[in-house]
Amino acid sequence: MVQNETNLVVADNSGARVVRVFRQIGGSHKKSSTLGDIVTCAVKDAAPNAKIKKGQVVKGIIVRVKRAVIRKDGSSISFDDNAVVLIDGDGNPLGTRVFGPVARELRDKGYMKIISLAIEVL
Repeated sequence: MVQNETNLVVADNSGARVVRVFRQIGGSHKKSSTLGDIVTCAVKDAAPNAKIKKGQVVKGIIVRVKRAVIRKDGSSISFDDNAVVLIDGDGNPLGTRVFGPVARELRDKGYMKIISLAIEVL
């Protein structure tokens, strides 16, 4: 569960390292987001000489959350950190690699490009 003002680790090589959520996409009264949701973020820390700069506003898809997510088969999954993959206006990832594991729920929501770039899908 990711709310406004939550700091997220960036799980791709776009150049940003840490972002802060300031809006969830999907309604004016949406309070939190989870795996596979799109959020609008501000870049808080970025690598030098990267195309993503500090202070830039970007969109991202949440790929890992600390809060346990219950699956339809009754099992649950949780991760060690909250992470996001940055996307462009068309929903394609800005980076060319995705670091760390990502959740299988992204496949159900249609983000196959992120699934194919990921090293491990849990």
